[in-house]
Amino acid sequence: MNAPDSMIDVTRLEQALAQFARDRDWDQFHSPRNLVMALTGEVGELNELFQWLPEAAAWDVARSPDTAQAVRDELADVLMYLVRLASVLKVDLSQAVTDKLAKNAEKYPADLVRGSSKKQGG
Repeated sequence: MNAPDSMIDVTRLEQALAQFARDRDWDQFHSPRNLVMALTGEVGELNELFQWLPEAAAWDVARSPDTAQAVRDELADVLMYLVRLASVLKVDLSQAVTDKLAKNAEKYPADLVRGSSKKQGG
């Protein structure tokens, strides 16, 4: 359960996904390996919506009548598989995000990297 001051709270989604899997007897298929592969597949489907688009068109893909629903669907799929994977692995996503943001702030001090896309070592 996430604390009240959590960065993110996916508790209700985590519970809904667990119930969805239980209702269909899918827990047997929700191993970490299978969930990572499913997550990767969904990221690939999201990627396909952007593949070969000119840069300007990529900014509008979520608003275009031809692609908006697909973008929403794929983003939802990615989020659901990510939350389900974290749940199965017993990873507190809020704590993981909080910790990673702190690491990134240390690794990429704003006054040193502002406006630069260069990666800092390691």
